[in-house]
Amino acid sequence: MPELPEVETIRRELEHEIVGRRIKAVQVLPGASRSIRRHADALEFQTGLDGHKLTGIGRRGKYLLFNLDTGSILVVHLGMSGQLLLIKSNKEPPSRHTRVTLLFSQGGELRFVDPRTFGEMFVTRPEKIEEDVPELAHLGFDPLMQVMSWTRFATMLQQHSGKLKPLLMDQRFVAGIGNIYADEILFAAGIEVLKRS
Repeated sequence: MPELPEVETIRRELEHEIVGRRIKAVQVLPGASRSIRRHADALEFQTGLDGHKLTGIGRRGKYLLFNLDTGSILVVHLGMSGQLLLIKSNKEPPSRHTRVTLLFSQGGELRFVDPRTFGEMFVTRPEKIEEDVPELAHLGFDPLMQVMSWTRFATMLQQHSGKLKPLLMDQRFVAGIGNIYADEILFAAGIEVLKRS
């Protein structure tokens, strides 16, 4: 499951490769209705993207935010198994779990591949993003974007009671940490997490 470091790595790679490109066409493949579930149909989703240029890529927590020249935003969440694959040649056949393809005027395409279909893509306006994704309004600090002192972090920890691992995974406390990185953080800190059988 992609967590914060993976999503930020994807953002940086795509920012370098596709910002400035224009979307020539959008293909919503069969079986992709869950991937674009916030839209009434494929046509509504496609209309928000067709012919528009990508002007930047941001991130909030594990959500990727593709800025469009219209002022709208393409929001992408990878869910449990989603991937964004940059394909150089349009002739390369899509994999079985490809849900959506953005074809660029300059050649190449970006494919959203999601075997388990927990991920999603949708187009919205900046002022509506927290209405569409309420959890973004309550995200905790972003460890990749906000430098924090150990004393400040210690103060934040003292304000909570309970087990440490669930706190690290609470998106309202810290954005983007999931099960894998919570375990790694605790292991690196020398804190053993006891599991009940």
